[in-house]
Amino acid sequence: MENGAQKTPTTTTQPSSPMPKVGVAVFLLKGSKVLLGKRLSAVGHSTFALPGGHLEFVDHVFVTGESFEECATREVKEETGLEIDKTEYLTVTNNVISEKVHTVCIFIRAVPADPNQMPETVEPEKCAGWDWYEWNNLPKPLFGPLQDMVQSGFNPFPNTAS
Repeated sequence: MENGAQKTPTTTTQPSSPMPKVGVAVFLLKGSKVLLGKRLSAVGHSTFALPGGHLEFVDHVFVTGESFEECATREVKEETGLEIDKTEYLTVTNNVISEKVHTVCIFIRAVPADPNQMPETVEPEKCAGWDWYEWNNLPKPLFGPLQDMVQSGFNPFPNTAS
């Protein structure tokens, strides 16, 4: 203590290393079809991917984050203009895409709230357009994490066996 003031030790903050992001992707299903869009972002440019994005904080005062289902609903609306229903957790994947891109992705299954509504390209700088594709006849190339899931035999459609 000097002149009655307590000396606070100085610390140096090290630059933080890149952290994985938590993403949510939505298998939006209509009959035997799934909604895919052609990516225009640097990561996965010109590949077909599911609608989705990253989890966000909802209220910065109370630090309450959105649920996976809330994120799925928000991202589908922001990207396609569609309202969704019957959201359901499916699986999670750990995706190291490059030395700078690492995401943990939560996959949600949902259906359109209105099956007659058509998807819109709400963010044309991020997506060249949305369309419905038969699960057994998907466009190519698929976004890497989705391609890995398809190759592993993953099927987002609910089991319809009785």
